[in-house]
Amino acid sequence: MLKRLRDLISGGTQPQTTAAPAAPPQGAAAPTPPQPATSSPPEAAASTPPQPAADGEPSPLENPEAYLERVQAKINKLAEEFASGEINRTQFQELYEHYRREQQTVKRYLEMAPDSEEWREATTEGKSVVIRQKNVAKVVGYTVYDNESGMPLSTIGEFKIEAELAVPMLSSYRAATKEIFGAGMQSTQIEGGQWLAYMPGEYTTLMTLFSTDPASEQLESLEELHLLFERANRTLLSNPPIDPDELVFPHKYFLGRHQ
Repeated sequence: MLKRLRDLISGGTQPQTTAAPAAPPQGAAAPTPPQPATSSPPEAAASTPPQPAADGEPSPLENPEAYLERVQAKINKLAEEFASGEINRTQFQELYEHYRREQQTVKRYLEMAPDSEEWREATTEGKSVVIRQKNVAKVVGYTVYDNESGMPLSTIGEFKIEAELAVPMLSSYRAATKEIFGAGMQSTQIEGGQWLAYMPGEYTTLMTLFSTDPASEQLESLEELHLLFERANRTLLSNPPIDPDELVFPHKYFLGRHQ
């Protein structure tokens, strides 16, 4: 036993060795070492950079030449509006005179005092809207006449034309349609500055009283209205005698309106 103890003391203690990890089987994919977690920065909120203000023309109220150009553009547009039937003759005439007066007055100020701001006194922004509204034609009233009998079926609104006058006018209109008025829808001025429009239909004729000269677009809308009236009442109108109380009249909506 003593000999064995001496052998142990003289040989020393042998260090322990750690076995290497076993290699993966042939053909198997080597394990991927774990990657450190990375935190992506929060996505920045999409933002649209403010757009710079466009460098446009100077304001008309700051530059007299630009203002005069804008007035001339309004005159040019006025011609297009009348040609397309958007405004009537009275509106065109008064608006044109208004714009021309404004042009001449501004030019006169600039000639007398080019460096002065007094030309601003001649500008009348917004007044043209008043002129348009003042001279737009409005429907005052209607009367629908039966073509066969010539008698009125219904009066809507304030149609202040006596039947004794309206019926002969209607008869004259029918007799002279092609010679005087031309075919189809027509309008004519009557006493007091009002205008009377005739809308002939298959069964009836619509006479409409306007406060002033109607624009062609208004007359076209009125013609569509009368066609709608006859379409809705076709069964009743085609089977006399006609009971006016059974008819529908879409005309009421347009009373006092300009379209």
